[in-house]
Amino acid sequence: MGQAIDKAAGPIIVFDGVCVLCSANAQFVLRHDRRKLFRLAAMQSPAGEQLYRENGIDPADPETLIVVDGDRVLNNSAAILFIWRNLGWPWRAAAVFSFVPGVLRDPIYRWIARNRYRLFGQRQSCWLPDPKDAHRLL
Repeated sequence: MGQAIDKAAGPIIVFDGVCVLCSANAQFVLRHDRRKLFRLAAMQSPAGEQLYRENGIDPADPETLIVVDGDRVLNNSAAILFIWRNLGWPWRAAAVFSFVPGVLRDPIYRWIARNRYRLFGQRQSCWLPDPKDAHRLL
């Protein structure tokens, strides 16, 4: 199936490493995650591809990022809200959108995800973090 990924070592965000919006989000998390809680895996990496496949998502055509938190897997807007909630203040305040039902949030999330390259652009290669944060990328 692939190499063992330590899912108990903290939440893993699996994102599209060539999507400009997704890469910006990954950089945002690294910059504001003061507790160093999150680890990142580009869907183009072996770890990211493995985590997508384990959760029934085609890594060649995903319409969501996922957050793997132990045995729990979050996607769509729930994943984004989980990230914001765990970044601490002031970003935690954005979790107020949790009160909006997923049935209303998720279609907006999925529309943006499906159109991410057209709306925000696409890199020629995967984004890589600064060397000081490289240990947080799976």
